[in-house]
Order: sequence, then C-alpha cells, then structure tokens
Amino acid sequence: MKVKSEIISRAEDVRLLLLDSDGVLTDGRITYLSDGHESLSFDVKDGFGISLAQRAGLRVAIISGRGSRVLEQRAQELGITDLYLNAHRKTEAYLKLLDKHQLQDAEVAFIGDDFIDIPVLRRVGLAVSVPEAPLEVQQTAHYVTEKGGGRGAIREVVELILKAKKSWEQATDRYF
Repeated sequence: MKVKSEIISRAEDVRLLLLDSDGVLTDGRITYLSDGHESLSFDVKDGFGISLAQRAGLRVAIISGRGSRVLEQRAQELGITDLYLNAHRKTEAYLKLLDKHQLQDAEVAFIGDDFIDIPVLRRVGLAVSVPEAPLEVQQTAHYVTEKGGGRGAIREVVELILKAKKSWEQATDRYF
C-alpha cells in the first residue's frame, strides 16, 4: 500500500490514537442476547495493534456515542483508561482529552465512521475513516483504511503511524 507523503507527515506528529467504537473497534453490529445483554465482536489483530501502539508510547483513547459494558470490559483488557461513553457531542470529550494530556490537534489521530464523528475528524491532525463510512465521512478524512471497521482497520492505522514515526521496529522487535 502506497501512502501519500502528506499522510506520513501527519502521522509523524501523532501522540494520541483516538477511536470510535461501533464501526471502528467493531464492525458496527450489536447482537442482543435473550437475557437482554449485548454481544460485540472485536478483532484480535486490532487489539494487538493497540498493544503495539501503547508499547511504542502512544496513548490510546475511545469516545463512543453509546454506553456499553462490553466495551468497558474490552477497554480494560487493553489497558485503555481514557474511555468516554454516551458522548453524543464527541468534541466535548475530545477537548477534555486534549486538556488532560496537554495535546494539540495536530498530535491526535482519530478513526471514525459516521456523521457524529465529523466534528472531531475536522479538528485532528490525522483524520481516518473506514471504508464502510458514508461518503461525507470519507471525504472529511485524510486517510481511508483498506481494512474494514472491526476487521483490522485499527491495526492498519497503528502500523502506518508507527512506521511514519520510525517506531515500528522498536514496537515489534521482540517478535523477530
């Protein structure tokens, strides 16, 4: 995959990888079980990508427009402590993250997939969409992943960022 130099330049500055949940961490489907609980599916490669990002020193955070015990469990499993649920105005949670970690817009990559994500996508240094997103979301993004939401898109973006930052080998050297 050939990535434009503008995208690589944007990725070099990233210190925080911000994720939407439904449609990014998952494929967007929610299954309700007979007991009223929900079931979500997460891609193990995305989880490993998040671990690689953290190992390389990137912060990872999640902003979701919904509340979900399953998402809380997955975030805890991945060591993600910056989790904002029921964030119907994602910009408010985003600004709290910037303040908390003393970051600038240019230091944030955000992966989103729907209209609710556009205000944050317009602000961040590296705006990313998944290919299932509506055209308007894709047009707002600097980069559209080849992999789908919940199907490796996060891992793809982590690899792009870490290679741009020249941190890929450091994050993966224990495996070679």
